[in-house]
Amino acid sequence: MSVNYATLGELKKGSYIVIDGEPCRIVEITKAKTGKHGSAKAHVVAIGVFSGQKKTFVAPVDTRVQVPIIEKRLAQVLADMGDSLQLMDLETYDTLEVEKPDDPQLASKLQPGVQVEYWLIMGRPKIMRVRSS
Repeated sequence: MSVNYATLGELKKGSYIVIDGEPCRIVEITKAKTGKHGSAKAHVVAIGVFSGQKKTFVAPVDTRVQVPIIEKRLAQVLADMGDSLQLMDLETYDTLEVEKPDDPQLASKLQPGVQVEYWLIMGRPKIMRVRSS
C-alpha cells in the first residue's frame, strides 16, 4: 500500500486521509479543545475518492493516520469499453483499464486519442481531467 503517516492535527481541508481502508478527501475538519486533562480532538468529514460516500472520523489530534500517496500521471485513451476505458500511460507505455468517471461532463469528452490526467491512489487509477483532445 502506498501510504504515508501524519498526525491528525497536521491535516487541513482539501488534504487526503485513509478512512476504513478507502482514500478520502477532507471537506471539513474541526478541532475542539476538551477539558482540563483531556486532549484536543479533531472531527473530520471526508468524501471517498472512489465511492463518493461521506465518512466521518473523530480522534485526538496527536493520532497518527494514514495519508494516501497520490501519483499524478498522463495517459491516452485507447478504447471505450462500455463502463470502463482502456488507457496507455504516456511515460511507461503500460495499458490499464479504468472505470469511467461518474461526472457526465467529463465522461462525454473521453474518446480514443484524448490525453487525460489520472491519479494512481493506493494502486487504483482514477481519471481526474482531460488534458487535450
